[in-house]
Parts: sequence; C-alpha cells; structure tokens
Amino acid sequence: MDSGAGGRHIHARGPVPRWVLRAVGAAIATLVAAVAVPGMAAAAPTGAEVVDARAARDAAAAQVGAIGAQLAQAEAASAAAHQTAQIALQEYEERQAGLQTARAEADVAAAAATQAEADLAGGRAEVAAFARSSYMQGSTAPGAAALVSAHGPAQLIERAALLEAAGRHRVDVVDRLTVLEQQAAAAAAAATAAVEAAAALEAEAAGALAQAREQELAARAQAADLAVQRGAWEAELAAAQQTLYGLEGAQRAAAAAAAAAAAAASRPPAGRSGSSAGATNSPAGTSSSPAGTSTPRGASSGSVAGGSAGPGTTAGAPSGSAVQTAIAAAQSQRGLPYSWGGGGSSGPTAGLDPDQHIVGFDCSGLTEYAYARAGIAIGGTSRDQYWRFRGATVAADRLQPGDLVFWASGPEYTSIYHVALYLGGGQMIEAPQSGDLVKVSSMRFGADYFGAVRPTG
Repeated sequence: MDSGAGGRHIHARGPVPRWVLRAVGAAIATLVAAVAVPGMAAAAPTGAEVVDARAARDAAAAQVGAIGAQLAQAEAASAAAHQTAQIALQEYEERQAGLQTARAEADVAAAAATQAEADLAGGRAEVAAFARSSYMQGSTAPGAAALVSAHGPAQLIERAALLEAAGRHRVDVVDRLTVLEQQAAAAAAAATAAVEAAAALEAEAAGALAQAREQELAARAQAADLAVQRGAWEAELAAAQQTLYGLEGAQRAAAAAAAAAAAAASRPPAGRSGSSAGATNSPAGTSSSPAGTSTPRGASSGSVAGGSAGPGTTAGAPSGSAVQTAIAAAQSQRGLPYSWGGGGSSGPTAGLDPDQHIVGFDCSGLTEYAYARAGIAIGGTSRDQYWRFRGATVAADRLQPGDLVFWASGPEYTSIYHVALYLGGGQMIEAPQSGDLVKVSSMRFGADYFGAVRPTG
C-alpha cells in the first residue's frame, strides 16, 4: 500500500470486487424469491449458494476493515503534512522578523556612514583652509615674522601665546582628519555588511516561505484527495454493508418462512361441524385483535437528550482582568475564516499565498490579537509564544481560562505547530486549519499535546 507524502494512490484495494457483488446479488435474489413466491417457501438454498453467500459476506467485512485502515492512513498523512507546513511557516515568520531588524540596522549604518562622510569632508575643508592661509603668509610657520613685528614686550607675549595655540590647532586638524577618515571607512564597511546581512536574511525568508507554501499546498491537496477518496470509500462501504445486511435479512426471512411452512405442514386438518358456524374456527371468525388497533411504537425509546454544552465558560477569570479581555477579544472573532499566515496584534488580515485573498487568522495570529487587546505582547508565532512564557508552564490538570495550549509534532518546542486559547470547562477557542473557521472546540489531550503556559504582562 503506497501512502507516500503526496497522499495519493493510497486506495490500493480498490472497490468491492464485482464477483463479490454478483455473488451477493444472486444469493439475495435466490433467498428473496424463496420467501416471496408461493410454493417455494420450504425451498432451501443449495450448498453452493450458501458457500457463495458466506464468501460474499466475508469479502464485504474485509473491505470494511480495509477502508477504515486506508482512511486512517490518509488522515494521518494529511495531518502530518499540515503540521510540517505550520512549522515551515513559523520559520519564515521568524526570518521575516530578523529581516526587518537587519534592514533597520542597515538603515542606521547607512546614516552613520553618510554622517561620517560629511564629517570627513568638513575635516578636509578645514585642512585645505589651513593650507591656503599658510601659503598666503608664505610659510607654514610664520612665528618669527610675527614676533619681530611686535610693538613692545606686551604684544610680543600675546603673539607668542597665539602662535603656540595655532600650532596646536594645526596638529589637531591633522589628527582629527585622520580619525574622521578611519570612522568613515568603518561606517561604510558596517553599512555594507548590514546590507549584505539583510539581503541574506531576505533570501532565507523567501526560501522558507516557498518551502512552507509548497508544504501547505501539498497538505491541502492531500486533504482534497482524501475528501474524494472518502466519498468513494463511504459509498463502497455503504454498498457493502447494505449487501451484507440484505443477505442476512434474506437468510432470516427464508429460515422463518421455512419454519412457518414446516409448522403448517405438521398441523392436522381442522374438523368440520355445522353447529359451530359462529365459533372462532369459522372462516368468517373475527381476529383476536380488532383491525385498526396496534401497540404504539417507540413507547419505550424515550426522548433523546439533545442539545450540547454552550460555548466555553470563562468561570475563574476575574471581571475586567487581562484574561477576560483576551477571551472576549478572541470570542469576538468567531466565524472568521482561517487564513494561512493571517492576522496579528492589530486584527484579521489577508494571509500568505495561497490565502492572500482570505482575511482572517491563523492559530497564532488569533492568540496574538486576543492578548494584544489586553495590552500583553505574546509574539507572533506559536513557538515564540511558548518560549516567551516557558517559565510559567501549566500542568494539564491545572489549566485556567486564558492559558495558551500547544500541540507539537516532536519533543522540542521548535516542533510546535498549533496554539489555542483555553476558555475553561474543557473548551478552547482556536483557528484550526484551512477551510475552517475561528471556533470553540473541546480541549484535546492527545499524543501531540505539548503543554500550556500562562501569559503575564
């Protein structure tokens, strides 16, 4: 049996064999005719007919078992493909967040490089001005001429101090220019590295998105194939069961008819008496039960306990608390469609291809929105939401309204693929999967249940 990743060609056993249906049909026809046609009530099926009928019954039962196994395998393959797609989507979303950070760093580095270039240009202009001044004075050290032309000791002392400061300034100008050149080179290198890092992250994000999209499309194709296969299998299953039930009914009817015929044959003929015209043996005698009266059917069946529990209770969540606000926000989105990669802290959004035209939420988008309404940032992916509050994990028997509950395909938190918001009373609200809606569901504690955390502000 081929149950590969594509989810196709898993219907290995095929429909109920035609010889089985022909054999069952022949057996039923024979048995029904034996009951329905006068004079044949006592006729019993031949040994070959009984063998064929039993073979048909066994084949139908075997087909029922095969159909159930194939359905289980197909559903498991589809669920695994969807989980893989959800994990790949989170890889993309985390790389996308890293890309945004890298782009911001690249912008800062570019601005620093621009400022460093401007400072360097200013330093060069300052050096050029100093050179021009020195040239116009005829020397880069005009101190002697200044001292000789001084008018008295006081002016001489003043000019000497100014010349000393000018000498220090000349050295400072050159040193500052050297530093500015080094800073400009470093800023340019940092800007280049930041741009390259952003480009690399962008390429990684694009690759992760392409992989996630491919896996999500594969999961949806498997689900669509499963729906078609399920319809065909269920039709075959119904036919096999109907055939089997009909055969068994015909056998019982034939046995009952044969028993009735044998009982009638063993009774002595009724005696005749003229004085008993009004007795119950008279052909015109009345029956023991008047026509038109009958025992009411279904009297013992009672009424069916209908209805179901209402949507999740929020008992235990204090009025006006962050938990109550988060739950109310999530509940307000019930009925919106699932959108792959859709939704966030600001509300429902269009998702990623192939859900770019569907405005709604994916699982982590719904929980992020719910707690954002309460003023608590919990992160944008399900595994990020778990990691942020990993210090506040909650045991399964200690769940309270507002807890985040998670499912994973493996033992590590990086394998988390789904998150929901616990409501209390064994219920949760979630955005389950493609084709579904934001809805209240019963809490699931299966093999893939990973755990729960309690967000804090």
